[in-house]
Amino acid sequence: MIPSSNPVTASDVYAADNRSKSNLALVRPDASPAEPKVCVRNLSLSYSSTKGDRLLALDGIDLKVRTGEFLCIVGPSGCGKSTLLHIITGLHHPTSGSVSVDDKIVDGPSTSRILIFQELGLFPWLTVADNVEFGLKMAGVSSSERRDKAAHYLRMVHLSQFRESYIHQLSGGMRQRVALARALATEPDVLLMDEPFAALDAQTRDILHDELERIWADTGRTIIFVTHNVREAARLGDRVIVMTFRPGRIKREFLVDLPRPRQIEDSLVAGMARDILEELRAEINKSLEQEYRHQP
Repeated sequence: MIPSSNPVTASDVYAADNRSKSNLALVRPDASPAEPKVCVRNLSLSYSSTKGDRLLALDGIDLKVRTGEFLCIVGPSGCGKSTLLHIITGLHHPTSGSVSVDDKIVDGPSTSRILIFQELGLFPWLTVADNVEFGLKMAGVSSSERRDKAAHYLRMVHLSQFRESYIHQLSGGMRQRVALARALATEPDVLLMDEPFAALDAQTRDILHDELERIWADTGRTIIFVTHNVREAARLGDRVIVMTFRPGRIKREFLVDLPRPRQIEDSLVAGMARDILEELRAEINKSLEQEYRHQP
């Protein structure tokens, strides 16, 4: 064996393995280190419990998300992950602190920030194309432009041939693609996703990971993605934020500096997921202790 002057790293092996899977490297969008796209400043949220007490849900969240970044957020149940997305979207207002997008304070919903829920909210009485066009129609976009945009984004999610189908005629994964196409059709600057793949089987979820990564690379959208699945976070994210149990605070962040495209079964993705889970485990235990504290 001829010795090499440059040692082979795990990343080299990973990249070589991915080149064997595909001749085309995934080119990630530029996540600019300049002014952040989304800036969360000292954000807290409290509300009254059923007993009349004040419950602190989020406490002192400081977070900056770069333009074109794919940020994943993980944490135990009840830590405020979804609530944080709702505040960034403008659906909820914080008790204190602020959220800004492009240095403009968020004070309500906007088509520049679209949230995809786990419950997709698709309309069963509309066709696939009409579902994708719905947000555009509400925004007053002309019918011809709506058709063109719907056709474009249905091609992007590989559903062109199902444009005249109804939602009940689609599989779970296909419905998820319709929801993604509908969100993309409004061309938001920031796409927020709240556990969108949690209800899907593993095979469908893996396929949609590939699709989402490709669409993110093609569009350059800024994505904030909430998940309970640490391997999913390591598979998709540029960065993973770990939140504490209630009150939700940012405990630690992980930079996922792994080559793309990634596969969820790759050893480096699994290794990163183990590190994230190790950090998260104590918070999960706190969540379980809180849930079962009154049981014998």
